[in-house]
Amino acid sequence: MSIVSYNNRSLQSVTDLEGVTKTMVLLSTQTASSSATISFTSGIDATYPVYMFKFIDIHPATDQTFLTFQADTGTNTNYNQTATTSYFTAYHGEDGSNGTLTYNTSYDEAQSTDFIYIADRTGTDNDQCIAGTMHVFSPASTTFAKHFIVNTNCYEQSNYTSEVFVGGYFNTTTAITRFQFKMSSGNIDAGTIKLYGIKDS
Repeated sequence: MSIVSYNNRSLQSVTDLEGVTKTMVLLSTQTASSSATISFTSGIDATYPVYMFKFIDIHPATDQTFLTFQADTGTNTNYNQTATTSYFTAYHGEDGSNGTLTYNTSYDEAQSTDFIYIADRTGTDNDQCIAGTMHVFSPASTTFAKHFIVNTNCYEQSNYTSEVFVGGYFNTTTAITRFQFKMSSGNIDAGTIKLYGIKDS
């Protein structure tokens, strides 16, 4: 029988993949229901080197709004950590129009404490929503800045698919322990956000 290597692990059979899937540990699930904010205030520490958020069918209550987030340290709830980010978008219309890749200087941050844009203008039609992931690296580090990478796709109000790529860092060497998500205007009408810890990463 041949041996296959996956993520520096030797696998002898398909059943060995069970160990690979266990590297991702579900820590928390929150479901919005006309929620002004969704906050994750526990479980983010030095246990895992990487944490991942999954955004599942995030539906805004207000048309043409952006999904945003911020972070904080200790037991603080100001959610105003200084961040620098880049933000670019690939989008395409349902009718085949305007297939474009663009860098959006209006939505990036330069040493700002504002909430950070991580998804484009999303509509409120019944079938319009946001899905995607965000990875946060070593949030408990007291040596380095805290990097994050976001990839979301949204169904825009003008019937576009908009894939958003955001990268950045929180410019603090204090451990980050909590995250908050909200729309740029209005509530999160519905949707689920899951938090995972990723072992051996």
